[in-house]
Amino acid sequence: MNKKIKTEAVDFLFEAILQLKDKTECYDFFEDLCTVNELLSLSQRFEVAYMLKDHKTYLEIAERTGASTATISRVNRSLNYGNDGYDLVFSRICKKEE
Repeated sequence: MNKKIKTEAVDFLFEAILQLKDKTECYDFFEDLCTVNELLSLSQRFEVAYMLKDHKTYLEIAERTGASTATISRVNRSLNYGNDGYDLVFSRICKKEE
């Protein structure tokens, strides 16, 4: 965990997110919290991570998502050297789909 982001304010935000019960509540909360561009950027990075885990090429990812190679590279770095947060969520999503 990055100690720079471990603050009471971030804890409070995460506690709020954990209170959301469904996609409708997520849409309502995140539309209030984020600008459209911020939300689209977050979802783009998440899609890039999913495609990287699925062994898609940078070119395939860029064409599908519109992400820059710099964004794809940054997400790839998080997948390889991060805190395994993406892997945790992807494993849970896959279990729900089974």
